[in-house]
Amino acid sequence: MSSLLVADARVLTPTGTLPGGWIAVRDGRIAAIGPASTSPPSDLPERLTVDGAWVLPGFLDVHGHGAVGYDTMDADPAGLEAIAAHQARHGVTGFLPTTWTASHPATLAALETIAELRGRALPGAGVLGAHMEGPYLNPRRCGAQDQRDIRPADPDEVAAYLATGVVRLITLAPEIEENLALVHTCREAGVTASIGHSDATFEQVRAAVAAGVRHATHTGNAMRPLHHREPGTVGGVLDHPQVRAEVIADGVHVHPALLRLVHAVKGSDGLLLVTDAIGATGRPEGTFRIGGRTVEVRDGAVRLPDGALAGSVLTLDRALRTLVAATGLGLEQLWPTVSRTPARAIGVQDRKGSLIAGADADLVVLDDALEVLATIVGGRLVHRAAAQRPPERRGPGTDPSTDPRPDPTPGSRPLTADPAGG
Repeated sequence: MSSLLVADARVLTPTGTLPGGWIAVRDGRIAAIGPASTSPPSDLPERLTVDGAWVLPGFLDVHGHGAVGYDTMDADPAGLEAIAAHQARHGVTGFLPTTWTASHPATLAALETIAELRGRALPGAGVLGAHMEGPYLNPRRCGAQDQRDIRPADPDEVAAYLATGVVRLITLAPEIEENLALVHTCREAGVTASIGHSDATFEQVRAAVAAGVRHATHTGNAMRPLHHREPGTVGGVLDHPQVRAEVIADGVHVHPALLRLVHAVKGSDGLLLVTDAIGATGRPEGTFRIGGRTVEVRDGAVRLPDGALAGSVLTLDRALRTLVAATGLGLEQLWPTVSRTPARAIGVQDRKGSLIAGADADLVVLDDALEVLATIVGGRLVHRAAAQRPPERRGPGTDPSTDPRPDPTPGSRPLTADPAGG
């Protein structure tokens, strides 16, 4: 199914909300969008009526390492497919599998595996490219990254990574001379350079922005903190409007007050939510191994034995709910933080992140509690909540009793607005 009509929706467009609106999808792209006062096309083969639920651009997660027992660094296509399915259950229609700091062969193998799956129709979210979080970091701010493999950027090594054709985002510490030179390489290659795991002073951030840094990795975490006489990395990120700021909105990595502050400074076009999720995401809490290190997941936080945070078990739908609670703003103000802003951050805004004619038909359906009811990727329904009314087949001789589609996903929520859900 890549052509269908999504009907009776509160459609969130860049210019406002269309109550009772509709979206016509043809061949995996948005063909037209209309309000309740206009008639949708009548020739589309299937119709999904969402009973007044929100329909907005699919979520994009530009920073996530793994889920359901798999990690990007496994370099396993089946693992990436499982992660993609998990992401779709939480409203994500496209993501950047994210690497850890590791050896050159391990990193290259991960990137080559991502290249195998990029652009394929997967059983969930689409792989849009790769985010390299390291190895070009500052050991003083390594966080959970393996300090033994952190190193300055080497042009030949970087060239090998970029030759895979999948790198869209690189996290680096620009206060290190070789890494600052990499910013120029990224700019020439059309790759977004992100400041992260950095001990940069305010002035060093200013120099990095002048060189081309336009992104900040998990703002507030693993970077020189804000001080009233030396604003540091955090202050530099907040002070430069050109820099989009990631935030891990899990209630653990940043205080709600800081979340409000970042949004107040950056707005929904400058703040983007990410998960930084690890392979333990979607599994019961307990002890896990990631990157050769032991972590414990307890009370929604992932920690090393010394108590340091090591990624998260966050999902992007929960991050959005956290941002709504922290800011007191509604979905109509905040939707760009999970779709349009990340799309702009990685240069895919021409086809992702906004509901406009001609864009990819990547959609997420939410109820009033912002729970995911359905996820559509390229016009394909890749996730639907249990008890959801299946799409109606529209054509002569159609018999709904012979519908061969599989049963709804066990344990998920029905496609009916449920303000009491949580």
